[in-house]
Amino acid sequence: MTARSHQSGSGISFPAVLKRCSCVILTFFALVPSISAQTPAPEFLPLDSAQPVLQKIACTGSACPAANIGPVDWTAWLQKSDAQIRQRLDTGEEDSLTNLLRFGVTYTKEYRIDDEYLVLYGQSSLVNAFAENRADDLIKALAASNANQGFVEMRAFVEKKGYSLKTPADRAKLKAYLLANLARMQKEFLQLREQAKTNRSQEFEQRGISLDSNLWPDYDLDLTLQTLLDSGKLKPNSIRRVAIVGPGLDFVNKQEGVDYYPPQVTQPFAVLDTLFRLGLAKPDAVELYTFDISSRVNLHLDMARKNAAQDQPYTVQLPWYSDGRWTEDFRAKFTTYWQQLGSQIGKPVGPIPVPQGSPGFATRAVKIRPEIVARITPVDMNIVYQRLPLAPDQRFDLIIGTNIFLYYGGFEQALARVNMATMLKPGGYLLSNDKLEDAVPAGLEQATTTDIPMTTPPVITDHIYAYRRTP
Repeated sequence: MTARSHQSGSGISFPAVLKRCSCVILTFFALVPSISAQTPAPEFLPLDSAQPVLQKIACTGSACPAANIGPVDWTAWLQKSDAQIRQRLDTGEEDSLTNLLRFGVTYTKEYRIDDEYLVLYGQSSLVNAFAENRADDLIKALAASNANQGFVEMRAFVEKKGYSLKTPADRAKLKAYLLANLARMQKEFLQLREQAKTNRSQEFEQRGISLDSNLWPDYDLDLTLQTLLDSGKLKPNSIRRVAIVGPGLDFVNKQEGVDYYPPQVTQPFAVLDTLFRLGLAKPDAVELYTFDISSRVNLHLDMARKNAAQDQPYTVQLPWYSDGRWTEDFRAKFTTYWQQLGSQIGKPVGPIPVPQGSPGFATRAVKIRPEIVARITPVDMNIVYQRLPLAPDQRFDLIIGTNIFLYYGGFEQALARVNMATMLKPGGYLLSNDKLEDAVPAGLEQATTTDIPMTTPPVITDHIYAYRRTP
């Protein structure tokens, strides 16, 4: 990532928010009406709506609701469980920090600790040396006075955890913490590989909730929406209201070490770009909400909206590892998608150069128009236990959740399914690359599945499950 004074790396200029007069904001939103003022506050899932799940699906763990729980205790249980899920963001941040330790290239010249090396950590003196040196280099980068936005946020996180960068003794404690997290990640990796789970859709239910993201799900969604349109299941200009669960905040790519660009949100913009290109939505009529429990994500999008009111665009970096072991079909089709991504919502600009330590990357960048950014409204909401109380004409035509439901078990997925069903219009669609628990359909029927083979052996195939809200 590159440091930019007075500016977030996604094109967000903080001082500029204070420099322009309020008349600019009023003028802008006269052209693009603010929808946040119309957003009702999230409500917790009522007990009567949850009863089918309570009766049919076993809750696992030490903190399950009683079988005969009453409304008051149910609300108390929801509030406590919501707080527990939000605490998992902390471990997710540790995972992002550990990914930075493993894969980052801007602060060190050491070899990256890929999965093969991760398995050998603690057993190989060579890998141990990589990790030790990387930890030392990362601590220097976190302590640097000119650290970029991503490193500043990681520094704030470790300080919140009680670590300091001031003295050699402080840095030694921080190094021990970094390496302990690396060992924890190794243990989790080995456990997952040993279990060889066939049900990917609940694979991370014991892990922290990470904000990291990439472009693969957006390409998968593009294919699925095209299929739904071609089959007549979706009609032109039929999508006006969209919700995205867990849009993510990308900082360090987990596999190829692209930590050179600042934190950014891409999925809402990629989805809008697809909807406009396919003619499924009109740019001057669509409304997009994001549901997230992370204050970092919500504040980031809120600042982007405020800057859009000042007529400032939002710039996204779009690197992809073109040298990966992709199938030829996937490589060709993804390249076409990637080359046109953003054409409906902005214009290409010069990207941040890929560092020499990241060979095999292609990259580009898009500057997104302010009126598109203003179409996005972030909402602090836990989809497992909360929903928006919407009038029938305010319900969503499309809800999207990728790489998020696998953090929950079947009981939690079923509750989320109930919440999303109540927010969808009849005939509306929920799209996810995680297959949801279906013992309680909640008015959602599985309509189609899109399978996308991505890599040569060992083959990785991604899936998008399309659920339709029945009348």
